[in-house]
Amino acid sequence: MTGDSAAAVRSGSFAPVRTDVVVIGLGAFGSAALWRLAERGVDVVGLDRFGVGHPFGSSHGVTRLFRVACQEHPGLSPIAGRTRDLWHELEDRYRQELVRQSGCLSVGAPGSTPITGTLAAAAGAGLPVVRMGHDELVARYPQYAGLGAADEAVLDPEAGICFPERAVRAHVRAASEHGAVVYTDTRVLRLELTADGVVAHTPTTRVVARQAVVSAGAWLGQLVPGLPLQPRRVPLFWFRARDPRDEGFALERFPAFIRQLPDGRVLWGHGSDSREGFGIKIGMEDQGHNFSDTDPDEVDRGIHPDTDIAQLSAWVADAFPGVDPVPAGAAPCMITTTPDHQFVVGRPGGDPRLVVAGGDSGHGFKHAAGIGELLAGFTLGETPYTDVGFLSPDRFPASGNGPSPSWPGPAPGYRRP
Repeated sequence: MTGDSAAAVRSGSFAPVRTDVVVIGLGAFGSAALWRLAERGVDVVGLDRFGVGHPFGSSHGVTRLFRVACQEHPGLSPIAGRTRDLWHELEDRYRQELVRQSGCLSVGAPGSTPITGTLAAAAGAGLPVVRMGHDELVARYPQYAGLGAADEAVLDPEAGICFPERAVRAHVRAASEHGAVVYTDTRVLRLELTADGVVAHTPTTRVVARQAVVSAGAWLGQLVPGLPLQPRRVPLFWFRARDPRDEGFALERFPAFIRQLPDGRVLWGHGSDSREGFGIKIGMEDQGHNFSDTDPDEVDRGIHPDTDIAQLSAWVADAFPGVDPVPAGAAPCMITTTPDHQFVVGRPGGDPRLVVAGGDSGHGFKHAAGIGELLAGFTLGETPYTDVGFLSPDRFPASGNGPSPSWPGPAPGYRRP
């Protein structure tokens, strides 16, 4: 960098970057929004404080569960279905697997959430599932131990796993091929709402746009004050079979699962794939006490045997005795929760300059491309392809969410591009 350039960086005197839309955060939701906007011909710039497909936020971990029959809310199924279709489009384009519909097994007592939620979601979405009683579950999946006398299962053959880093990179690749401009290693220090639109302030320059899509994951609340968001540290873990010769925990024989144990503990995960190089993945549901609130700028990126591993290892030993309960690998991760554990997607306070997406609450990645489609539609004033009122950022009136009152309102006569 020349002396003049260094001085310009220090003074912030570089000419601003100007665009119609700036997307801040290129993880699951933002990378997809960038793609869907660019494919519509929008002049769009994407910013990420790290790199494309980085491991420092919430959109990494080699695999994530994929389901269209979403027990978390019936309104999520159309979004997951749209994601599946868009990912298949990219798979055909780039000859790379983004989603593997290898099946997902929901296990628990007849009245448990994994059973009732999956059945209700499948019925609402018109998806075929296979319900199996206790004896059939035991016979087909001998890997499961500690079952209750009445425990049963629902097999969703259209569910499975998806590949987050691949998907993010494919979104950004497709966006770039349609003209999007991407700046990595570029932290947004402050988002300013102006009478004419927005200004994203970075350490080296400003990005001036008519609208911003803010999808900054655990950092969303820092850029858009007032949203009821809480980042949480949630490590990821991988395991091996006790017997290296045991093929019963390969993905094709040990599919993705969500399991509620008789005492209420909930585990999720899936089997291994030696070709892809990933092990048996098992995690715990965030039950409000086993993980910790965090500041995303200060998150502990270490892994600690007593606080991170001991509880999960005990649960794994109870539920799947054929798995070595000592993890073979681990990685730190974050989720961002909302009071009702649903996302926030839309315009806070109806502001025409701002669209937000976040609050993944631990079940967001399977919806990535479908959320990106919604974000592009919001930005351009399109009618959403499905009802997303339950994701509105304004559904928490007691939280005072929405842009801070100190932010200026839209100028008279302001119109979306």
